[in-house]
Amino acid sequence: MIEERGDAAKRLAGRTAIVVGGGQTPGDTIGNGKATAQLFAHHGARVLVVDRALDRAQETVSAIERAGGEARAHVANVTDEAAGPAMVAAAREAWGQVDIVHYNVGIGSGDLGVRRTALEDWNTIHDVNLTGAFLTAKAAIPALRESAAGSLIFVSSIASKAGVDMSAYKTSKAGLNALAQTLAVTNAKAGVRVNTILPGLMDTPMAIEGIADARGVGKDDLRSERDRAVPLGRKMGTAWDVAYAALWLAGDESRFVTGIELPIDGGQLARRG
Repeated sequence: MIEERGDAAKRLAGRTAIVVGGGQTPGDTIGNGKATAQLFAHHGARVLVVDRALDRAQETVSAIERAGGEARAHVANVTDEAAGPAMVAAAREAWGQVDIVHYNVGIGSGDLGVRRTALEDWNTIHDVNLTGAFLTAKAAIPALRESAAGSLIFVSSIASKAGVDMSAYKTSKAGLNALAQTLAVTNAKAGVRVNTILPGLMDTPMAIEGIADARGVGKDDLRSERDRAVPLGRKMGTAWDVAYAALWLAGDESRFVTGIELPIDGGQLARRG
């Protein structure tokens, strides 16, 4: 069910969005990509839900359709050079255009710091988090240049700015920020806006179930630990916080905004200074 905030106007009516990473891992809550895909559809966009697993993409599509929205599922491995052109072609075939591309893909498994991370894990993390974004953007930018309201949104992390002992994850996300800035500058004259969202500690399945399993701790204990680390209200954010940021960046309210890195983090970066 959509978490309603503000007015209910259809802010993306008539637009087509590709949400890459629109499925989610199983868990108690909703993931960033799934929430964003549902919110885009709720506001009138036709959504191509892209995920590496068809069943996860289809779950999101089914949720959108139950709510009266329009969506299709699409399977892709973002590290495959053919994946970007294929997803753009699928959206165009279905709806004739591409107006919004939201890249919500990221992994950190195997990142054990510089001294202990295996080269294979380092390469995999960078392939998914950064090269996949590059390949998606390379395919999407020409289509977005044809749109009257082209918007490309990357989901990065406050880890790209903060001191964390996750060298591969941090550098891949910092590279994503730099890629977005470059794309914003080089496509501004064509009217394409490129922005980045930096989530902080979020209560999502990938974070909670994934970290709890990796660390061998209980989910409730992990949630309490993460809540205490958030300055604003001592409470983690949810996928809806990320989704509403994406909705703003995708729509006309942010028509004069490009090249920004928007923290959605409850004040964590501000506290770090």
